[in-house]
Amino acid sequence: MQIRPRQSLLELWRATVDYSYRDGVWTPDGQVEPNSTSDAEQLLCLMYPSSRVAAFRLDRPDETARDLHEALAKLGGATDAPLRLIAALRGYMERYTTESNTPVFAGGSYLEPRVGGELLTPEQRRLETVDSFSMSITLSLATLGFLKVFGRVVRRPAVQAQIDELEELASRRLTAAMVGLLRSFTVHSFAPDSPAGRVLCQTVNQRGLPSKKIVGELREALAQIRAGLAEVTLGSGGAEELDDEKYLFECGWSWGVVRDAPEVSTTEHLDQPVGVAVRQPFLYFTAVALDGILDLFSERTRLLDLLTEEQQGFVRALQIRWDLTQRYWSTLAGFGGERWPLEDIPWRTTDGRESDYYSLLVTSVTVEALVQSRAVEPDLARVGRVLEELAIRGRVTRRPLEDDPAVEMHVPGVRLNLHGAEDLPSGELGPEVVWPVADFATALLKRTIRVASLAGGTTLRDRLLRLSDSIWDHLHLRRLTSGPSAGLWDNASAAFSQLTSDEQAPSWHFTERVMECLVAAANMINEAPLRDDRLMLMAQDLAIEADHLYSQELLRGDADAGPALRGQLAHLGRRLERARAVEDSTPGTAIAILFEVLGALDELAAARRSRQDDPE
Repeated sequence: MQIRPRQSLLELWRATVDYSYRDGVWTPDGQVEPNSTSDAEQLLCLMYPSSRVAAFRLDRPDETARDLHEALAKLGGATDAPLRLIAALRGYMERYTTESNTPVFAGGSYLEPRVGGELLTPEQRRLETVDSFSMSITLSLATLGFLKVFGRVVRRPAVQAQIDELEELASRRLTAAMVGLLRSFTVHSFAPDSPAGRVLCQTVNQRGLPSKKIVGELREALAQIRAGLAEVTLGSGGAEELDDEKYLFECGWSWGVVRDAPEVSTTEHLDQPVGVAVRQPFLYFTAVALDGILDLFSERTRLLDLLTEEQQGFVRALQIRWDLTQRYWSTLAGFGGERWPLEDIPWRTTDGRESDYYSLLVTSVTVEALVQSRAVEPDLARVGRVLEELAIRGRVTRRPLEDDPAVEMHVPGVRLNLHGAEDLPSGELGPEVVWPVADFATALLKRTIRVASLAGGTTLRDRLLRLSDSIWDHLHLRRLTSGPSAGLWDNASAAFSQLTSDEQAPSWHFTERVMECLVAAANMINEAPLRDDRLMLMAQDLAIEADHLYSQELLRGDADAGPALRGQLAHLGRRLERARAVEDSTPGTAIAILFEVLGALDELAAARRSRQDDPE
């Protein structure tokens, strides 16, 4: 693997701090005006690696490596950097909290009018989005974990007071974000002969079966998921539509709180906005929500006991939705068992739109479902082939054609129509709203690394790691190289010559997702690779032979064996014990050691035969 996650993360940290920390103050700034999502992404460029990679932890200043301090030099020394991060985090939490002490998750400058030249109303810019809910969950957990550990080494009462205040703000924001996700989950039911039903049946029908048979098989495959969704009530919209079993359905997250979503009862007073989002899941926001919810299940969250009792109840409710949604989309992706619908690129959504990006999103959901089901190698290989094809079709590992439409998937990106955002609770009508998404390359790399980490076969793993390196080459090319934002992203024109070159302020949306890829690469390196059964069997066979030959040498016990020979035999015994100790975890290493031992034993045997043949 040619990606060097530690060096790249250090460079990203240095660039983030140099750009963001100005005149002694953390400054939210970038390609767009500050908003609740972009500002969270900017902070997560530092906080996420610190919370997910042990070597990058900042919560114990005395144990922080020197190169980390050097990367954060602008924030001060070992003690000053955590304090300034606390100030930056508190500034974010307060900036996006109302006077009534309710956290807000407005889309702001990330929202755009569908028609150029139109202007969104102020009320539309205040609409809250699933992207902000999800990012806030990740940032709040990273903040709470950081404070939990750092607070143990703090002695000054003033600093401890700051920690306590930030903990309260972060915990409150975490609760509000979880409530937002509960109220944004939805189920969309439709008749099999409706436009949505026909599209779904055509998508999953890879065997050319009659529509009636496909509908029957779909109902059977989704029966347990339907039953589980029927029990989902807390904060969610649309579950009651499942009463008619003749209907097909889809589940996941809309772009924001869905219309008519009931309020969620909490012990804290939170102003819960009236929902306007269409009661229909979006693949992008579903994938984003699933990623954010996954952080709630992390080992660090559990070990540090970061959640209140009420939040743990919300986690259980979200986990039910997480499980059912994963199972739903992975069932569709692999429906039929022969050729998967996922392999029929591009994926079509039930509104009739199709894109390679949607195929990538379904792949993202499917990968995590495969993790839960302990996927077998052939299934991972299928997903790997899809990722390879998407890299080619998306012009990530191939040069683009002139006027290549695939480039639009990167810039300006896929524009998602936020249906319902034009019809506001106040009765005001505004222009149609879109959410542009331009993270195809980073999403592709993150999922490729994820599948590579799961692959047990060396051939598949090696193939996916080579693909990861090729995608990283593409991303590295897009890094900004001059001006205050040097070292951050995104200069897409460096990879796509048909785009105009205009190095500018960083895109925190893109930079944060590059950071997530580097964290995924670092964690893959930290984890032991899955054991290869062939290597294990070979190591065991070699160990049996080596142990037998070694025992024979000990049994012979040459009468004239001197200290050198006895020392050599003792050394070989220790090497043999080492090979036995690691043959299960790292069989390749064991094989290398056993080759060394067998070679040395053969030399001893050859020397003994030589002495016997030539007694003089």
